[in-house]
Amino acid sequence: MASVNPFNLSDSEEEAERRPNETVDTERSPSDGAPGPPPGNPFSPPADAEPPTLLLSSNRTSPSGEGISVSAAATSAMAGSTEARVSVDVIAAQLLRDQYILTALEFHTELLEAGRELPRLRDYFSNPGNFERQSGTPPAKDQVLGPGGPLNRAGSISTLDSLDFARYSDDGNRESDERVAVLEFELRKAKETIQALRANLTQAAESEVPSQERKNFKSSPEIQEPIRPLEKRALNFLVNEYLLKNEYKLSSITFSDENDDQDFELWDDVGLNIPKPPDLLQLYRNCGTPLPSPRDMVDVSVGVDFGDLPGNCIAQEPPKKPDLSQQQQTEVVQELEYQISLLNNEKQSLAEQIKKLQSEIQTLKRTVSSPPLATLDLGTQSKSNLSSSSTTTTACSTDPLSVPPTDNGQYLDIRGVSEAGNDPTSVQNTSHPQSHNKLKSQPLVQFDKPNRKLSPVFQQALLSFCRMCSDSRLGAEVSRIADSEESVMLMLGRCLPHIVPNVLLAKREELIPLILCTACLHPEPKERDQLLHILFNLIKRPDDEQRQMILTGCVAFARHVGPTRVEAELLPQCWEQINHKYPERRLLVAESCGALAPYLPKEIRSSLVLSMLQQMLAEDKADMVREAVVKSLGIIMGYIDDPDKYSQGFELMLLSLGDPSERVVSAVHQVFIPAFAAWTTELGTLHTALIPSLLARIEKLLNQGEHGLDEHKLHVFLSALQSLIPPLFAVVLQNAPFTSRAKLHGDIPAIEVTRFPRPASPLQDVATIIGSREMLSALLLLYDHQLEHEGTTGWDSLLWVVNQLLPQLIDIVGRINVTSSTCVHEFSRFFWRFCRTFGKIFTNTKVKPQFQEILRLSEENVDASAGNGILTKATVPIYATGVLTCYNQEEDRKLLVGFLEDVMTTLSLSHAPLDSLKASFVELGANPVYHELLLTVLWYGVVHTSALVRCTAARMFELVLRGMSEALVDRRAAPALITLCSGPEFSVRISTIPAFGTIMETVTQKELLERVKMQLASFLEDPQYQDQHSLHMEIIRTFGRVGPNAEPRFRDEFVLPHLHKLALANNSQPTESKRIDIATQLFEAYSALSCCFISEEVMVNHFLPGLRCLRADMEQLSPEHEVILSSMIKECEIKVENRGMSDAQGSMSIASSLVGEDAKTKFLSKMGQLTTSGAMLANVFQRKK
Repeated sequence: MASVNPFNLSDSEEEAERRPNETVDTERSPSDGAPGPPPGNPFSPPADAEPPTLLLSSNRTSPSGEGISVSAAATSAMAGSTEARVSVDVIAAQLLRDQYILTALEFHTELLEAGRELPRLRDYFSNPGNFERQSGTPPAKDQVLGPGGPLNRAGSISTLDSLDFARYSDDGNRESDERVAVLEFELRKAKETIQALRANLTQAAESEVPSQERKNFKSSPEIQEPIRPLEKRALNFLVNEYLLKNEYKLSSITFSDENDDQDFELWDDVGLNIPKPPDLLQLYRNCGTPLPSPRDMVDVSVGVDFGDLPGNCIAQEPPKKPDLSQQQQTEVVQELEYQISLLNNEKQSLAEQIKKLQSEIQTLKRTVSSPPLATLDLGTQSKSNLSSSSTTTTACSTDPLSVPPTDNGQYLDIRGVSEAGNDPTSVQNTSHPQSHNKLKSQPLVQFDKPNRKLSPVFQQALLSFCRMCSDSRLGAEVSRIADSEESVMLMLGRCLPHIVPNVLLAKREELIPLILCTACLHPEPKERDQLLHILFNLIKRPDDEQRQMILTGCVAFARHVGPTRVEAELLPQCWEQINHKYPERRLLVAESCGALAPYLPKEIRSSLVLSMLQQMLAEDKADMVREAVVKSLGIIMGYIDDPDKYSQGFELMLLSLGDPSERVVSAVHQVFIPAFAAWTTELGTLHTALIPSLLARIEKLLNQGEHGLDEHKLHVFLSALQSLIPPLFAVVLQNAPFTSRAKLHGDIPAIEVTRFPRPASPLQDVATIIGSREMLSALLLLYDHQLEHEGTTGWDSLLWVVNQLLPQLIDIVGRINVTSSTCVHEFSRFFWRFCRTFGKIFTNTKVKPQFQEILRLSEENVDASAGNGILTKATVPIYATGVLTCYNQEEDRKLLVGFLEDVMTTLSLSHAPLDSLKASFVELGANPVYHELLLTVLWYGVVHTSALVRCTAARMFELVLRGMSEALVDRRAAPALITLCSGPEFSVRISTIPAFGTIMETVTQKELLERVKMQLASFLEDPQYQDQHSLHMEIIRTFGRVGPNAEPRFRDEFVLPHLHKLALANNSQPTESKRIDIATQLFEAYSALSCCFISEEVMVNHFLPGLRCLRADMEQLSPEHEVILSSMIKECEIKVENRGMSDAQGSMSIASSLVGEDAKTKFLSKMGQLTTSGAMLANVFQRKK
């Protein structure tokens, strides 16, 4: 023992070295105390405790009683001195000599399992000749046969099978052919050669990676070392084994075929002396639990000065022996192992002494409290965890000890370190006095010690019945208390991946703080990446609130870690989810890009993130995702500072404006355009590049719109221009001559609520763009004063608006189609917002004069022949509805009324088209506020001296009556129409008929309806109108338009009977042109009325007779109409007959009779051949409202 260094190898390190390799089987004598339990389970007996080497197994019965004597001899030899110990080889030789074959076989098996193969037993059991009956063949020199002769072959049992003896287990004493035996022997030798070659290849594969590369892999864990051939074969074997165990047989067969160079039935085919690892399932279950490290053990050592030791004994190695024979080397190893066992015993006794010293120290501490207790420097362990770590070590380690005491300047380091990241050194250098007092302020946790004399081994055996579990992943985590912030982060990094899947989906957002904190502070990049991956995959389809929580966490993470880690760790998670199948996950990505924009490097913000969002905008099919993309793009535009990205931003604006989803377009106006305009304002390109680009595209559309204007694109560009009005006005204010004079102190009046149009979002609020409402109010005061008193000299931005923008807009307005109500409405809204934003003084002094200059109310502005005068263009309705209506003071209303009266007069007297006036009345009539004003204008026309003006006024009534209140119709509109009917001109009377029809269609007041009915009856029954062809045409046209929507009683008692009379009268019309005109109008009226429910009496007395009269005209004038009329008459007659048979079915519509296939086919085919007015024919398919 004198030659053995007690400090050379601690017991914990020896066990840690022996566990992973499983190649060293320590032999202990019976005098060894029971070893301590493994560190994972402090209360259970050791799982790896081994039987004494020299005791042979007694599970099998020896052939004779001599086996007992052998065991006894071995035992007695073991109990003697070290020099008298019997070697393993001697025991094996004795067993073979005495023909204890089964005992020798079991001995050989145990040695193999312990990784200590004995050449003698290996050679004996690998030679088939020892188990065959052969005449005249003497036994080998070292394989002595007993008196029983050659061994009879045993039955097929598992022990023999495991040693590849299955091919000889044919049960019975059968004679084998000598040739077969020789061949089998040669086959075995060939396999041994293959195994030896494979062992060489295994070693070569282990050393394939150069040492320098291995060093690189170790220093950089994130760089994965390439797979080695041995590792590939081992993984292939485990995968194939998993497939077979789980019934994936076809997959296993395919896998075996693809790896035909490997034998999947034999593990030894992987490599020689390679222990087989657990199966894949076990590896997966233990993947989160690191293997126990040497620091999981309890280190018990005595610290002394290096000067007191003979040489550097810590680094001293056992003296090397000269070259010895194999047997002598085995004996040396056994000797060393025996000495190790003795050292273990000594360690146990030292532990008991330490325990006694600790109890004495505790007693002294209770009595003497003034001197500070010098404590041990725990290296990387935190100060606050000394007592808890030490007491935990007491409960969980081999030795029930606590905090290291102080003894004459020498320190006992007794601790259990649970974290793999702590200091790996087990023996602390105690020669640094400055570290002794680091943790002296930490109070020590004390436990009462029983006054008992139980041995530590008995104590541990007793405590093992507490049924504590630390051999599982969770048990290992529970048994180790984190002793520092870093340890806590490591523990959370290991535990969170196992916690998250077991939390309810509805409550998983509660885990976000834990995940984020761990991801922020964890030292390992791979673990951080895994945690962030868990964060983005925490909820399968996160709702709005859950996404907000995740986004809040991402922003907090970004603020904490900085732009570099945000780019390296968060952005890859977004990129992975960009094409996720769930739109909620893609929505999270889109929102994350915007939320993280302020915390990203500017190069990444304007390149990678911008490209990601552009891709999602172009490819994603979900509206809500594209909406979030547009908002995030707006945020990016608020932080981008690369002028080269302007063109890309402009294209993104146009692309998003053309999106088919309204919510996406709304997001463009609310977020993207204001942010993009703010950037162009800083660049100085808002009024020099952005707005001119949109105007150029509008003009290009108008130039290409000769065959039809693309109104959707026009709306896209014009809406973008409208959203740019607030930032343009802010530019005008910020670049004004008075800007520097704006002061915030003093009495600043508040801005009127109605001063600006209501913004679509806070970003379009001029006050937000300027900076504050106070600053805006101060600037507005100076703005109005400058316009009213000082002019625009030197005000470049406003001069650009007045001299370039306004003229170009007015020119564009004059080129749009006045009959397009959509275009008129869009431009009207644009000018209204433009004028309200720039203010009343600007509108009166800059906008109105430019329109009035163009709209000179004179004969020169009206081209009666071509109808292309300026008063016939869309300039009139846009000026009237977009400029003159933006302020509602009395003078403004008077100006609007006067303008409309002048336009009506001028157009009427010039016999010009009335489309521009109609567009004005339609646009204004949509707002009930202007109904009184429009009636004032019309009354001006009613009392005008010119019949042309009165006719125009009568036609305008039809446009404004829809949507007008019945009280206003009764009080002002109806009297005006009756006044027109009392005039001498038939043309004026005829012009009132459509207005009366509109009243019949929209009003329900009986007295008013009766008045209208009497007026229409006078037109039809008064003899003076009998020859008025145009009057009859207008009445029939009006009946066909309003009949389906009028009151049923009015239709049955007035409309249908008078249509019957007109059809009957038309049969005797001598003028063929008039006859065909009336017949065509009647056909369209009857087609529209056929959709109504008509009573049987009215159908028999008026509807069918009228159709027959009309058919009589069409037989001569239009045969194609006659076919349809005949079909309609036939179907009506059938319905009348059916109705008589089944009165319970009620009134039936003529339209329902056309569902028959033959009638429908004829009807549709003939309708396609008609050349009459399509507008009236469309009434065929109207339904009663």
